[in-house]
Amino acid sequence: MLPSLRKLLAASIAATVVWTASTAAAAPQPDGDAGPAGNGPADHVVFLALDGFDAEYLDLVRSGEAPMPNLRRLLRHGSVTTSTGVMTSITNPSWSSVATGAWPETHRNTAYWFDPATNTARGQQRDLAVPTIAQSVREQGGSVFSAQWFILQNYGVTFGDPDGLYTQPGGDCARRTDDAVAVLRGEPVSSGGQLVTMNGIPELMTVYCDVLDAIGHEGGDVDPRIPGALTEIDRQIGRIVAATKEAGVYGGTAFVITGDHGMTTFDKGFGAEGLAAIEAAGFTPQVLTSGQTPAPGTDVAIVVGGVANVQLIGERAGDPSAVGRLKAALEALPQVRNVFDKADQARMHMSPSYGDLLVEPEPGWSFGATPDGPAGRHGATTELRVPLFLAGAGVIPGAHPRGPRHIDIAPTISALLGYAPPSGSEGRTLRESLRR
Repeated sequence: MLPSLRKLLAASIAATVVWTASTAAAAPQPDGDAGPAGNGPADHVVFLALDGFDAEYLDLVRSGEAPMPNLRRLLRHGSVTTSTGVMTSITNPSWSSVATGAWPETHRNTAYWFDPATNTARGQQRDLAVPTIAQSVREQGGSVFSAQWFILQNYGVTFGDPDGLYTQPGGDCARRTDDAVAVLRGEPVSSGGQLVTMNGIPELMTVYCDVLDAIGHEGGDVDPRIPGALTEIDRQIGRIVAATKEAGVYGGTAFVITGDHGMTTFDKGFGAEGLAAIEAAGFTPQVLTSGQTPAPGTDVAIVVGGVANVQLIGERAGDPSAVGRLKAALEALPQVRNVFDKADQARMHMSPSYGDLLVEPEPGWSFGATPDGPAGRHGATTELRVPLFLAGAGVIPGAHPRGPRHIDIAPTISALLGYAPPSGSEGRTLRESLRR
């Protein structure tokens, strides 16, 4: 399913469709600092991080092709809309913005880029320049549990800490939900090889599920396994809700569910054409994978991850006329949708570690080889839209947030719990959806 007018319309519909019994909207409240620590409308927040949760998957739920009855019941006490991610729409930079409330230019997490300092290509990493929501909650006296939401590891949660516990059980969404249910029951969980019991039910609980991303990469965004995966995720939502009821905290628990990026399908590659165009412009390019260094004589390093990071190196590094020729050559390719220079990147709040140019393919294409069959892609502006669910304690039923973004999630979770947002946060609290 390629991005098209139909996909854009689907995203717009997803932004306004109400699945709740109530459609009353609350009057927007002015932004401001969160209340005193621990004095929020919710005692606990459960955050479900669903990797690769494309906004168009909501169509499958609405049509009944992917039944999600537990989610529908939750949304009697909340709302669903679509949220806008960050560029590049790759997993680690995207989750970093969700976790910190900061743009990539601020948190500095970068994916698939060339590092001139080490003369190597880099893939994904977990470096962060500002605190996460987990660090912020901990610093203000709260506790946090994370079932393999990896972006928090060692940034507020770690193995063996009963007040800020991280577990990495592997397996599927059900296995990670096992740990969350055990924590809600006050039972020990395996954390880094030791059994640990948390000191009570944590204020913030996070559960990471990546099945949608895995399926999407293998078969694209219309893979026939996606409806079943959504229904299985719903079963895990039901287990978590049941565990909060069993623990006696359901009435004081808010639920926040979102994705990091969307997914589109590609079945064509233009790597050879891209390299030929660069060579014709008078350059010697090389495509690098993570950890590789360029061969002698290379003056254009290319690292591909959804988009292609293109950087002039060697004697041509920093030459504005060379950047201009390179950009013109790439923009002339019919398979290219956009070429973002450094000014474009700054305007879009991208990490400053990206190269001179970022090449965004047209829908259906990749700056690489043609795959054997349809495959999934993300990293571009065409994969920015994801669902956002807010429900439960402190959430006004039917009050849809206005234009939510990744950077608004951490401030909103903070406000639900009554904590100040992370210190590097640049987003806003979605107060129009929250009770005072």
